[in-house]
Amino acid sequence: MSTDFKKLLPETAAQFINNTWVASKNTDDIKNPATGETIAEVAAGTTADTDNAIAAAKAAQIKWAATPQPQRANYLYAFAQQIEKHKNALATLLTTEQGKPLAESEGEVDTAILMLRYYAGLGWKRTGHVLASNYPNHQAITKEAPLGVVAAIIPWNFPLAIFTRKTAPALVAGNTIIVKPSENTPLCSLALATLSKAAGIPDGVINVICGEGSKVGDALVKHPDVQLVTMTGSTRAGKIIAKNAAEKVIPVSLELGGKAPFIVLADADIEKAAQDAIDARMANCGQVCICNERTYVQREAYEPFMRALKKAAEAIVVGDPLAKKTTMGPKVSPAEKEHVEELLAKTQQEGGKIFWQGSIPSDEKFKGGNWVAPTIVTDLPATATILKEEAFGPILPVVVFDTIDEVVGLANDCEYGLSSYLYTRDLIAAMQISDALEYGEVYINRYGPEEINGFHAGWKLSGIGGDDSEHGYQIYVKQKTVYLNYQS
Repeated sequence: MSTDFKKLLPETAAQFINNTWVASKNTDDIKNPATGETIAEVAAGTTADTDNAIAAAKAAQIKWAATPQPQRANYLYAFAQQIEKHKNALATLLTTEQGKPLAESEGEVDTAILMLRYYAGLGWKRTGHVLASNYPNHQAITKEAPLGVVAAIIPWNFPLAIFTRKTAPALVAGNTIIVKPSENTPLCSLALATLSKAAGIPDGVINVICGEGSKVGDALVKHPDVQLVTMTGSTRAGKIIAKNAAEKVIPVSLELGGKAPFIVLADADIEKAAQDAIDARMANCGQVCICNERTYVQREAYEPFMRALKKAAEAIVVGDPLAKKTTMGPKVSPAEKEHVEELLAKTQQEGGKIFWQGSIPSDEKFKGGNWVAPTIVTDLPATATILKEEAFGPILPVVVFDTIDEVVGLANDCEYGLSSYLYTRDLIAAMQISDALEYGEVYINRYGPEEINGFHAGWKLSGIGGDDSEHGYQIYVKQKTVYLNYQS
């Protein structure tokens, strides 16, 4: 299979509206985060582009909703087949545009395919209930109905997987969709748009509008014909979306920030816990919503854990993300790099000490890249900024604790509530702690990723709504009750 991704992109900067490439006068440059070189020019959307995409989606939605659900599911299968056919090209594009190692990109393409196949499988599911009526010769029936036009605002850390994570349930439920990708990674969405057309998905069902969130995203959320906004991104942006959607009284599904605690009890498998702590922190250069943001180790296990942690960290290979041996690439953008560097400097100012630090590539061709060295910090005060604010980068803070009550309090002393981790061999402790953790997900003796048949949803400032499983599907439908009198 070819690794040439350029054939999946429009020849000139354009938006994907109504299965057609619509040229744009305004453009943005997309840069390779490993080198800083420009790799493509993309359209910079306007309000007019957004209006046109919504009009196309609205016009297509009635016919799409009238298409039998199993037939809608078959389009998703065809879409998955197109992605499978171009897997190598998509993985190369993802690594070139986003910066994650090629092996991680290949895994993300597989996840994108899984999302489509899973929701295609719901094409033959039960879509309503027959209820017991209080009257003779009557029936009460509940039926699912699509919401209409959906706006999906997706992030830059998993641009392929989250595209299909939003699109698959929306489409199988009978909605049409406009996808607004991140300004950092629009090429992946444009490539998927190309493949959706190749799969035969009808005009107007999937549309992609690139551009600034403050312009294109805001116009999508406020438009009267958009009936659901589903978004993965920052808590700051999520609050704005929720406020604007409330003006229209429409539902939102928001997966926002995370600050996952990684708890290691003294009886845990220390070697496994240490390796998982590194893997869960450093994957995608720390740019994962569910990643290990703060590690808590029980005092009796601290010294052997730190030895194992250092050993695991020393195996990290930071370098060319297209090279097979690389396990960590660059940050996605200069702004993200600057954020991590500032946070590390502040951590040291607040008393934290660097326990271990890796290196970044010295090759001249990577001089303009967004490289940050993987780092482990210790001796942190309880008030340290890095223990409170989302780092979203390869800095791993480690904190010692003594009692279970203490660590549960530390873990829950956080405004976020997406994911959490616990390592122990004690079943009673595992169940009691998982009950006490104020998080939508608890991983016991394993790290992510989340699974498609589970419900990926955050508590507190980590969001409302959620993704995956049939629970995620239900966000894309509304219920209608039909009362039927069949007396003669």
